[in-house]
Amino acid sequence: MYGFITSVLKETVSMFLDAAPYMTLGILISGLLKAFIDPSWVQRYLGGKGLSPVFKASIAGIPLPLCSCGVIPAAAALKKQGASSGATVSFLISTPQSGVDSIALSYALLDPVMTVARPIVAFISAFVAGGLSVFFGGPETETTGKSDCCSDHCHDHDHGHGDRHNDGHKRTLRERIREGVSFAVVDIWGDLSKMFFIGILLSGLISVAVPQSFLEKALGGGLSSMLLMTVVGIPMYICATSSTPLAAALILKGVSPGAALVFLMAGPATSIINLPLLHRILGTRRLAIYLGSIVSVAVTAGLVVDRIYGAYGLSAQAIVGQGSEHLPQWVHIAGAVALLSMWAYNWAKDRSKKGDKMALSCNRG
Repeated sequence: MYGFITSVLKETVSMFLDAAPYMTLGILISGLLKAFIDPSWVQRYLGGKGLSPVFKASIAGIPLPLCSCGVIPAAAALKKQGASSGATVSFLISTPQSGVDSIALSYALLDPVMTVARPIVAFISAFVAGGLSVFFGGPETETTGKSDCCSDHCHDHDHGHGDRHNDGHKRTLRERIREGVSFAVVDIWGDLSKMFFIGILLSGLISVAVPQSFLEKALGGGLSSMLLMTVVGIPMYICATSSTPLAAALILKGVSPGAALVFLMAGPATSIINLPLLHRILGTRRLAIYLGSIVSVAVTAGLVVDRIYGAYGLSAQAIVGQGSEHLPQWVHIAGAVALLSMWAYNWAKDRSKKGDKMALSCNRG
């Protein structure tokens, strides 16, 4: 038992060190996006009818680091600000399936083929779903109520950074950068850190505990493997970031890269807890289009990716994780220290808030 635990911890630490610098880079880039892109501009960008806003929404969602939970209130706000239903559907798909953080992590833990395929497939599935929604989704619907998804997990922070402060003056460059860094550390990493660490730990557990022959037989390729991965991925609540180390561990255990891609596409874009909220925003017909597009595009892409690996004689097991080998060891250690420091900062901040609330309640009592 001791040897098993030691092996799991060793694999977990190795995966964490491989991922750390790329995850840190993705978090910082997400902060810069927040600092320099005006939300009102994004809302105007996604307005209008036809396929143009669908195309724009499919592109706009790819770099944004939001999970399937966090994207729902963002999409609801966009819809209330005038974004079309088709654009809303596209944004709801491309955003959780991809992000600057998960793209960087894919390069570290997967391989160049998967790193490129991931955002491309996210765009295709988003555009297909949005286009079908435009032509077959029925009349435009109004978004009612507020999304309360993950109020205890994703949005216990201040998301209200705009281009101007509350007193109306325009933000300086220093203020933009400071708010962007704060957003990256508190909001993005605060939201992602728990699931990221769980994903890293599970990847270490899979690497040690799951027999390679079992996964090779069950998920070694073909249509049945793709469909099985959709069944596994759709009910789960897992973000694009935490799904990446799991996919890497599965590939190393013999799962085909196409089946892993299906998991990377289906898992982050859907979860059982989000379906009622998606139904409220999209309606029955558009929700069916949403789910059907995710599954059909993911399965098709998985089959195509397996064909690409086979046609060029590529071995996913041989090249997965090689992107992390391009950096010196001290960079990996520095990235790990940065992630742990940001986590410790958020943990201390949350503890302080809870202590203040308890003190206030005691004083009132």
